[in-house]
Amino acid sequence: MSIEPPARRARALWRHLAAVPEAAFGTPALPGVFVSPDSSLAPPSWVGVVTLGDTALITAPTGRAADSVRAALTGLPAARLTDPAAVTALLPASGTLGPATLAYLSPEDLRPPGPTGTPTERLTPGHTELRALSAEAGEADAGESGLEEITSPVFVVRDGAARVLAAAGYAHWPRDTAHLCVLTAPGARGRGLARQVAHEATAHALAAGLLPQWRARPAASRRVAAALGYRELGGQLSVRPA
Repeated sequence: MSIEPPARRARALWRHLAAVPEAAFGTPALPGVFVSPDSSLAPPSWVGVVTLGDTALITAPTGRAADSVRAALTGLPAARLTDPAAVTALLPASGTLGPATLAYLSPEDLRPPGPTGTPTERLTPGHTELRALSAEAGEADAGESGLEEITSPVFVVRDGAARVLAAAGYAHWPRDTAHLCVLTAPGARGRGLARQVAHEATAHALAAGLLPQWRARPAASRRVAAALGYRELGGQLSVRPA
């Protein structure tokens, strides 16, 4: 099956988030670099880089920063545009965030999770039991998961009592995109629970006609996405200009 439909939808999403009407993905020989202080590709006043396939979209907070980016990064292969070492070797920077991979899924690609023997339940976003899971996982993992950003129903599995072991849902992003958010308690990892709840969240998004998006840095998260049928189409990197 072609991956072009989700790729086209993903490009439309990131062009929208670039917050500049003429934003477009460009090739390494002529990257799409745009001045956009309101861009959502990176934190305010940072340079944001998003790649999809062999194309790239870059936003900069000022014209001077955009000129520096064009001079430094033109010709760099798309795969290296989200490599912090490669980028900061060419572009003076005082910090980076990422990189994160961007993976997407078509309805035909969704794979069933393996059996865990644990039923899936639903909770509402912001439920107290989800806050308890975030506290157990720790600030870093909870922040990475985006659990507090969920706007959909939250799919969870429990340990037989009230304690939630894993949870997944999605945040509604522009352009009919469902941004997946998944978190598993540290002591319950490696049992297929993340795959189980993420499958339910993904199926819910697909039924609503949304494009599931999985953005991840940790290798374990990327493995869960791949097991469900997500395909890594690109990446994201944020750079703080020096």
